[in-house]
Amino acid sequence: MILDIDGTLVDTNYQHALAWYRAFRRHGVVLPIWRIHRSIGMGGDQLVEALAGREVEEEHGDEIRSAEGPLYMELIDEVEPFEGAKELIGDLRERERTIVLASSAKDEEVDHYLDLLEAREVVHAWTTSADVEATKPEPDLVEAALEKAGTRDALMVGDTVWDVKAAGRAGIETVAVLSGGYGAAELREAGAREVFESIAQLVAEPEALAR
Repeated sequence: MILDIDGTLVDTNYQHALAWYRAFRRHGVVLPIWRIHRSIGMGGDQLVEALAGREVEEEHGDEIRSAEGPLYMELIDEVEPFEGAKELIGDLRERERTIVLASSAKDEEVDHYLDLLEAREVVHAWTTSADVEATKPEPDLVEAALEKAGTRDALMVGDTVWDVKAAGRAGIETVAVLSGGYGAAELREAGAREVFESIAQLVAEPEALAR
């Protein structure tokens, strides 16, 4: 079982959107935050050009990405796990499922989330930015998680169309939740097998994660 972390297990999407907004603004680019939010989940290596165009990427892309990290870390203490996230991990472990937490975030961010979720001794493995070359929607993150799981017989739980597309390109299915801000129809159109309102609802219907 591959569980996306950011926006799926921990409530980070709006903090990331605000950090990106501030990073862009430092370089004279003011974007509507709702547009930034729609791209959260896409890798930062692709996000700048997707939101602001090739010229901004070529002139300021690296500086904007460098600024976003520290700006996000100023907000990370406000991040909390979603209701049901710890329970989901515990339930999967009790059912003897192999659990890999998937993230392309930096080590210090993933470490923080592992502590929030009390997951270090429960899950089998996790990924960080060190495991990924091309970010979502490219399949690299999912492929890295599959390698750590030791099997391709897996299912992903995610919250954005980028999760669903990355999993699809890696050849596995996704069960999605609405915490990423995408509608159920969008997630299904991207390829999600099922869509749930929240992790808590998913915990209440464990058969959804059966393969």
